[in-house]
Amino acid sequence: MTKFSHGTHVLVTDSEKALFLVNDGDGDYPNLTVERKKTQDNPSNREQSANRPGRVSNSVGAHRSAMDDTDWHQLAKDRFAADLGDILYERVHDGKIDRLIIVASPHVLGELRAHLHQEVTDVIVAEINKTLTNHPLDEIERLVLSELKGNGR
Repeated sequence: MTKFSHGTHVLVTDSEKALFLVNDGDGDYPNLTVERKKTQDNPSNREQSANRPGRVSNSVGAHRSAMDDTDWHQLAKDRFAADLGDILYERVHDGKIDRLIIVASPHVLGELRAHLHQEVTDVIVAEINKTLTNHPLDEIERLVLSELKGNGR
């Protein structure tokens, strides 16, 4: 059985969009179909901040320094990865996913790994460090197949 065989699930994600796909074809001629899409509205940090950054008086002298404001945009990205981890756990635990390929940028992949339960990591057959969320399905099929064959996975 190849890593991209019939029934293999593929998660293609960045920090704001996720496509849950399943291979209805086979390992040589994949046919990905969309099972679910998840998006997150994540405006820029400036748009999410309610106030200007605070100021603090230094303990020595009369100088004041700006305090770092919370990075709401980054927090939303982290929450999105945690949500994906929860969705994957639920689907694996319920027996809906038994083979999984994750396609994401290295940063997103690293953040997502921090939120994956052991049951999910046990069904991962490949991880691909690419951002493909805005590619058409036929191109995702071709690129995933190429990566898996080219890297000997």
